[in-house]
Amino acid sequence: MFDRIRAFLDRWHDLKSVDALSDRELDDLGMSRAQIAEFIAIPADVPDRIARMAAVFGIPEAELQARRADYLELLSTCHHCPDRAACTLALHKGDIRSPADAAFCPNAEIYAGRSPLAA
Repeated sequence: MFDRIRAFLDRWHDLKSVDALSDRELDDLGMSRAQIAEFIAIPADVPDRIARMAAVFGIPEAELQARRADYLELLSTCHHCPDRAACTLALHKGDIRSPADAAFCPNAEIYAGRSPLAA
């Protein structure tokens, strides 16, 4: 319970910091306040799940993060996915071994477009 309260307070503090950013700082970041606020709300397991799924498609994590706009889209889509729990379980159990096994993923098209593997 204490961890949940701590996480809430940390997130609240982060959102207050975003509110304090100037328009110039937002331009430097290349993100809107809403995008940053959404990024803050993303659970800690989402980047790991994205990296694991990208690996299924043969995409190294560094390459995945190289295109910031695509990476933010991957994060947002994964965060709002209705199959998050099933995906996490499948990735950790090793049930997803090839791009064909990941057809259910709403980010599969993005991964396939950047994959060196044949989908």
